[in-house]
Amino acid sequence: MMKPFRLDKRNAMLLGVCSGIANNLGIDATVVRVGIIALTLFGGFPWTCIAYVAVAWFAKPLDGAASIDRASRSNEALSGLRADTSDIDRRLADLERHASSSNSALAREIDELR
Repeated sequence: MMKPFRLDKRNAMLLGVCSGIANNLGIDATVVRVGIIALTLFGGFPWTCIAYVAVAWFAKPLDGAASIDRASRSNEALSGLRADTSDIDRRLADLERHASSSNSALAREIDELR
């Protein structure tokens, strides 16, 4: 069973129709936007514009719970990214500390090679 269509005003560029279609189909809104523009330019004008305005007029906006759910998922992804970045920073600092530390045995061997 298909879920009901809702406008996504939170991710809207104009009226939220394309982002609502993207949410309903589970794809990126940019793909829908490019598709609508291409359809309009390659023969759909003025019907795509009329349909866009009609959908924006009659469709209901997305409720707040779905927007909050999307925001919490993006916050979780961001915290995971922060953890990965801090791990990389820690390993890079260890590598830099090792490279810049004074290693007398290594320095002696380099001097012997000269």
